[in-house]
Amino acid sequence: MTRYDKYYKINDNKYIPGRWHVRMPLHEETGGEGEDEWFDIWQFNEGRVLEIERPIRLPVKPAGVALEYTESMGIPVVHRRVVSLFERLGLQNEVQFIPVEVEGQTEPWFILNALRVIRCIDDARCEEVLYWLPEDNRPDKEGQYRNVRGLKVDPEKIGDAHIFRPWGWLVVLIVSEHVKSAMEAEGITGIKFLEV
Repeated sequence: MTRYDKYYKINDNKYIPGRWHVRMPLHEETGGEGEDEWFDIWQFNEGRVLEIERPIRLPVKPAGVALEYTESMGIPVVHRRVVSLFERLGLQNEVQFIPVEVEGQTEPWFILNALRVIRCIDDARCEEVLYWLPEDNRPDKEGQYRNVRGLKVDPEKIGDAHIFRPWGWLVVLIVSEHVKSAMEAEGITGIKFLEV
């Protein structure tokens, strides 16, 4: 990979007619009493391997056309074809695939957990960058990004990564042009890319 490679924010394409909508991940209730529990989705933005001890269930409402790449509260949920593609691309060290049960589906589905966080946002090229300031009374966040519009990254800071989250703005998942091209060639459904 060279510093001239392009990078893309990968998104769930919300404008596919008749598509399904995957809801908030839940821990299955295992004791036979009570209801399923909400699942901590923020841990999937931390760039680390996770140990998940209880099954994760994903409700679907409304049901519709299942997409091979979709998002549940911003968390990527992928079909086994995406897992196979990433394995063929040799990206096993950059992602963790966590099995999930998707309502109404019998085939294997997974949460895609990106394992790298890279400090690569190019503040000068972004449309707008706001930081947490002392007057915001959030000392735990002071100096961190509060908002990023028109995200742009500095390719020279990315190195050999093909899939990652940008430090300070972890709500975004970024892939290299190599991964984008491979997903498009494979015909993975549900994806939309935006160059960053």
